[in-house]
Amino acid sequence: MDRARRMPSRRRILQGAALAVPAALVPATAATAARRRPRDYPDAEWIPASPSNYTSSDRPSAYPVDFVVVHVTQETYADTLAIFRNPDKQVSAHYLVRSKDGHVAQCVADRDIGWHAGNWDYNTRSIGIEHEGWVDQPEYFTDEMYASSAALTAHLCDTYGIPRNRDHIIGHNEVPGATHTDPGPHWDWARYMRLIKAA
Repeated sequence: MDRARRMPSRRRILQGAALAVPAALVPATAATAARRRPRDYPDAEWIPASPSNYTSSDRPSAYPVDFVVVHVTQETYADTLAIFRNPDKQVSAHYLVRSKDGHVAQCVADRDIGWHAGNWDYNTRSIGIEHEGWVDQPEYFTDEMYASSAALTAHLCDTYGIPRNRDHIIGHNEVPGATHTDPGPHWDWARYMRLIKAA
């Protein structure tokens, strides 16, 4: 075998150097985010938001998780996922619940900070749940959506010690400084809270 064949190529040397770089120094990409499949909620499908649309963290060590914030998308389920995956949109929520069947997608790991509340302090201390639909179209708030979302919220309350009450399970419109009106006047809070407490 000649010397040229025995010498490692420049490409191999660079590949080896790349492997030696600590993972913490490598920025998150969509591919690495897709591989980080959290098991925060077993009934959720992992459909990750763009890493450009949330802040990596280590909650609840870095920040306590004190609130669940309820949102309504003002978009379809598919369009909401597309928005969360678009790095130019600068928005995300941890979960998205589909109207027709209550299917849950997890888009941001619970440990990370979703950009959903419009208030940094609340973002750091909350988990955001988006619901497919429009605030003025109550037909989107199906039995399946309420049941599925309530089960998710009950799970989050149990996991993070969040009290199952309206002081800690709030609408986007109740976040200090909020400019949004969701979940709107047709969201049935009494029903939702009954389902959460019964879950």
